[in-house]
Amino acid sequence: MIAESPVTIRHYQPADLAVLRQITVDSFGSVALDQMLEDRLGVWNGRDWKARKADHINDDCQTHPEGCFVAERNGEILGYITTRLDTVNSVGRIPNLAVVEQARGLGLGRRLIHHALDYFREHGVKVAKIETMASNVIGQNLYPSCGFEEIGRQVHFAMRL
Repeated sequence: MIAESPVTIRHYQPADLAVLRQITVDSFGSVALDQMLEDRLGVWNGRDWKARKADHINDDCQTHPEGCFVAERNGEILGYITTRLDTVNSVGRIPNLAVVEQARGLGLGRRLIHHALDYFREHGVKVAKIETMASNVIGQNLYPSCGFEEIGRQVHFAMRL
């Protein structure tokens, strides 16, 4: 169990990247599209789903580092959220959110989402988007409880070439 001291949310720092990649791999598993692709199509290019999913975090942190936030307690990273801003269309998107297993149930995912929503508001964004796989029960419950409405469902197709 994690010690009872305050959790702070701060801006991402490049030194956080390795930990965020590990949290991603540990957290997504059965709810990662990349794992579903691998389960159906096998490994390709010598890189498994974990490497591909972790690369998403590299991309998020390199593309929009000022919109990446980390939840931390006593110097230990417990979770993170990444964002993207489309200022032309006034849309904020949350591509990735993860909390370490031992800190789940403490409301950190909700806090990170609210932090991202405040960030969007500070930038004048009018619409916020987040998506999840149908198999992600946590996301299916958390996102509506934070005010998101289900707008539509998407079907993913893939084929081996």
